[in-house]
Amino acid sequence: MMIATKQPEKVGFSTERLQRISDVMHGYIDRGDTGGILTLVERQGETVHMAKCGYQDVAARKALEFDHIFRTYSMTKPIVSMALMILFEQAKFHLSEPIYKYLPEFKGIKVWEAGGKLVPPKTVPTIKHLLTHTAGLTYGFFGETDVDKLYQSANLFDNSQTLEEMVKKVADLPLICHPGERWVYSVSIDVVGRLVEVLSGISLADFLQEKIFDPLGMVDTSFSIPEEKIGRLTSCYAQTEQEKLFLEDPGENSAYRNIRLYSGGGGLLSTLEDYRRFTRLILNQGELNGVRLVGRKTLELMGSNHIPANLLPLAVTDPFPGFGFGIGFSVLMDISQTQALGSVGTLGWSGMASTDFWVDPQEDLIAIIMTQLIPLDEFNLHADFRNLVYQALIA
Repeated sequence: MMIATKQPEKVGFSTERLQRISDVMHGYIDRGDTGGILTLVERQGETVHMAKCGYQDVAARKALEFDHIFRTYSMTKPIVSMALMILFEQAKFHLSEPIYKYLPEFKGIKVWEAGGKLVPPKTVPTIKHLLTHTAGLTYGFFGETDVDKLYQSANLFDNSQTLEEMVKKVADLPLICHPGERWVYSVSIDVVGRLVEVLSGISLADFLQEKIFDPLGMVDTSFSIPEEKIGRLTSCYAQTEQEKLFLEDPGENSAYRNIRLYSGGGGLLSTLEDYRRFTRLILNQGELNGVRLVGRKTLELMGSNHIPANLLPLAVTDPFPGFGFGIGFSVLMDISQTQALGSVGTLGWSGMASTDFWVDPQEDLIAIIMTQLIPLDEFNLHADFRNLVYQALIA
């Protein structure tokens, strides 16, 4: 099913070419590659494409609907990064300040060097290092170094603990490299979430609710799902070499209830409509429907590349050339290196269960795709969606 709220040709899209998005997405469902997919494209504030296909629950053949709720995983990071920048605008901190000024548990953190030698960092890790994934933290499950193994054994994502308890565990672990010397995708935005708590004096969940979700009308975005909404939570599927599509986390029986760990790096649940509101805010330079969360110059800072050339290309598991990284978002810097369609200056990010969004200021365009499939983008779904959106532009 596809919905367009405006004739696409009036804002430079081809109706015929947009239909290719739905055709290709249905192919993913027909092959059993994922359970269900929602797609959205807007230009100049008008929805030119909004489509759904597949299932919320494959076994029950329960159709996916536009109001269903998704695990956004790392698409939490742009929201939490913006939360900290709201406090930045209030002069609560400076990007150049050391993390330990506000989180003293990081005061004596050491770097793990070859042979297990622990040494003081050459550069004290700062708040900007956290926001740009250059602080020397890691995740643990993207590598097999000694530090990754320490992260794996630390049980950082135990939902029975608080964010404060999690971050204290992180501070007890060594850095994987000296701050500023590598871009390493990491738990740093979980630490950013804890900074929001310390600087604001309230929990991350309450801060997001009061300062972002309520003002923007994001009514279905949260860390825990209330019982009255559990029936709208989409089941999450996974792929392995042994089994093509199996249930990773069921919808109605999911554990996303009464969560104590407010993971700033990957804990939020959301809907297509809620995340559309957040992307509109980005495109509108910090304002939506008369509500301003951050100033235009703050969004400009967030959307600038902060990663020096010697640390590029970015890589989580595989390199993705052509992109830099700002505060909360990837930043498209060189179209030719990406080997895909797009625009310089586009901001975006993905989630572990294959959700993805981007905001293209040059084309006055936002696009979102929501599905629930682990590992991330197993079938180049995101690249297909991106190319299909841009090939439909005719003016």
